[in-house]
Amino acid sequence: MVASTLIGCQSTKNTESLGYISEPYECAVPMVEQSQDLRIYQVMVESFVNGNDSIGHGTGYGTSHHKGDLQGVIDSLDYIQSLGMNAIWLTPIFNSIPDEGQNHWADRLDATGYFTSDYFSIDPRFGDMDKARELVEAAHAKGMYVFLDGVFGHHKDNLVPSPQGRLPAGDSNPVDYPESLAFYQEVASYWVKELKIDGWRLDQAYQVPLPAWKALRKSVDQASQSVTYQNAEGEAVHPLGYMVAEIWNNENYITRTGYGPEKDPALCSAFDFPVRYRVVETFAVNENSNGGKGGEWLAEGMKLHDLYPPHAKPNLMLGNHDLVRFGDLLQRGNIAKPDQAEYWARHRAALSFLGAYNGPITLYYGEEVGDEVPNFADKASSDICALQGYCDDHVARSSAKIDGVTTQLNQQQTELRDYVASLMTLRKQHPAIVHGKRTSVLATDAVYVDHKQKGDDALLYMVSTQAKANMLTLKAADIASEGVLVDLQTNVRFEPVNGEYQIPLSGFQARFLEIEKPSNAGVKVETTLAVLTGKGFMAQCDNPTVVEAGPKTETMYVVGDFADSGWKHKDNRAYSYKGDNTYQVVVDEVAGAYRMQYATKDWSPQYTAEGLELKPGQEKTLQFGGYGKDTAVTLPVAGRYVWSLKFSDQGSPRQIMVSKCDE
Repeated sequence: MVASTLIGCQSTKNTESLGYISEPYECAVPMVEQSQDLRIYQVMVESFVNGNDSIGHGTGYGTSHHKGDLQGVIDSLDYIQSLGMNAIWLTPIFNSIPDEGQNHWADRLDATGYFTSDYFSIDPRFGDMDKARELVEAAHAKGMYVFLDGVFGHHKDNLVPSPQGRLPAGDSNPVDYPESLAFYQEVASYWVKELKIDGWRLDQAYQVPLPAWKALRKSVDQASQSVTYQNAEGEAVHPLGYMVAEIWNNENYITRTGYGPEKDPALCSAFDFPVRYRVVETFAVNENSNGGKGGEWLAEGMKLHDLYPPHAKPNLMLGNHDLVRFGDLLQRGNIAKPDQAEYWARHRAALSFLGAYNGPITLYYGEEVGDEVPNFADKASSDICALQGYCDDHVARSSAKIDGVTTQLNQQQTELRDYVASLMTLRKQHPAIVHGKRTSVLATDAVYVDHKQKGDDALLYMVSTQAKANMLTLKAADIASEGVLVDLQTNVRFEPVNGEYQIPLSGFQARFLEIEKPSNAGVKVETTLAVLTGKGFMAQCDNPTVVEAGPKTETMYVVGDFADSGWKHKDNRAYSYKGDNTYQVVVDEVAGAYRMQYATKDWSPQYTAEGLELKPGQEKTLQFGGYGKDTAVTLPVAGRYVWSLKFSDQGSPRQIMVSKCDE
């Protein structure tokens, strides 16, 4: 015991000497409060706007001109400001130095900026230090924050030492921590001090351990407090110091690799990938063509924010440079094309949900005009998609459509752009939207309704999740209203009749309804306890394993994004035969939302639930699965759960169930 204690103390001293912080470092309250109001416009620099014909990469991933540069961003600032956005995020702008004789794939990767050679100089194909400073100062003068993209977990092999002579340690992808910490602290602080940027988007944040993020966050805070710039009002202000993580996973994984525990915060904000997927699965389809969800799906996703620690401030987006554009997802799902009204209605619905979101939001360039990639919808062959620019993870890197700069928008594009601007205006004018307490009022297959309130500012956000029009009936007492509801975008007024409001919603229509006279009684919320335990043989957790052979000859596993397995076939998730053509495994589960399939070690065969969704305690039809056909399950509470699969005598899939075991 004494020896192990001494070793632990020595280990702590070693990491502290390399820059780790032993004491908790809280999220700065002023930064957190201000960052809630962020309306970020994301720019993929190489594919955005060509502002200087004499530079540019001329190659890259995606279908753009590949001539984007910093001048193109400067030329677009007035347009971005006109949308009501108050921040821009630039993908990496640091120099990726070509190796002698490198191939065209390396040239394309250099254009992304995500494998940097020199973290302390600007890529000359984008501009130079003076141009970067001009961009930041111009944005600040227009009231916009500027965030750079921080890749602190990997780099190109031909790395240039820092001004202090530092280099990261270990491999190039990923690097070693804590040995690399001092180098990346120098990077993170340098650009805050040099250009007075307002923070960082953090690429593949899971590559960096939590203690390092805590130390990096402190370095950014200290650098931000050491300098000031003049904002649009002429005031001297410190850079914001906001940092937002890219962790492409579920809520538990984002907490484990990004936010850290409540008592020892690591990062304070991360992109809300889980809710992003629920939004596109409701109003379009996801990249695997799965959709058809409703308001309940959205409400469940928002409820899962409860899994995060209190300091977590998720940042919602619809897309980014690694995801398929929303317009292309509509076409992938054979839902609507740009020449159809439903294409634009579904865009408005999805963007309204973004506009109604509590906390920071991010808009990927082109979403405000319903952009799509012509002649692309279906997944392209992995053998040729990179050459074509049509791989799912880069197809959204298309040339920007900036009104008055690169193009003249058509009527539909203009109307959607103006709608987005109106949403941003609502976010500025109504603190309830961004900072208010959110209460779920109604969530069905057809509609999603939230009540939001901050002080005297109270409103309802509602959106139709189906193409069919419907009439929504709400009781005044249930929504804490004692007067008129006013549509903040159309000025239509709704009077209560016999204590009820009748509110029409056309297909995919959204409304923001101001509650002119909020009631002190508060919103009435009906809570129904979910039944998590099923009935019958498949719900029993103590069925003995039987010796006789069942209809399946190979061992099957529950394989998914669980914390203890991460899409690996683990022995504790292996099914055993229980008789009656039924296979079961009992597992201690952590509360959360998961996606999974049920498969042998060689993934042949693999199974999934009909409809790709399973609710605890409810039996569902089992069917053959495949790539992208994952079953989604939300386990609202931690505990022991039994996973059951049933087959016919011949081994054909029949039923599936997950059920909570009685404690």
